[in-house]
Amino acid sequence: MTHFKILAGAALIALLGASFSAQAYDADWKRGRVYYRSVCTSCHTSGTVGAINPSTKTKADWGAYLLTDKHAKGKDTVSKYVSKDYRVSIKDSNKAAAKFIDTPDKELFDDIKAFLHKGAKDGDAPASCS
Repeated sequence: MTHFKILAGAALIALLGASFSAQAYDADWKRGRVYYRSVCTSCHTSGTVGAINPSTKTKADWGAYLLTDKHAKGKDTVSKYVSKDYRVSIKDSNKAAAKFIDTPDKELFDDIKAFLHKGAKDGDAPASCS
């Protein structure tokens, strides 16, 4: 009986530990919107491509684009523009990059993805960036 109590207690502790460590990050689409509009859109509008509104693609299109992690027709990666190194490189000229300088890359990437899904052509609130 004592062994059963010890095993049951150990199992309970293991389950509690697993539940705390398995919690996923809940992406913040509002933070993603700020970053996308301030960093991504500002760069695209100054280039020849022009602004790319979230509503120009479906959620599936955005998901596939982010999953392949290819930007500029494969010349570089999307994750490069979400990285801390990139934010540090533009922080003096971009307030959003400076504001999110210490945000983990994965969280910021997830935030942008949440914004793009929300603002997609088939999203909850199709968005344009201006």
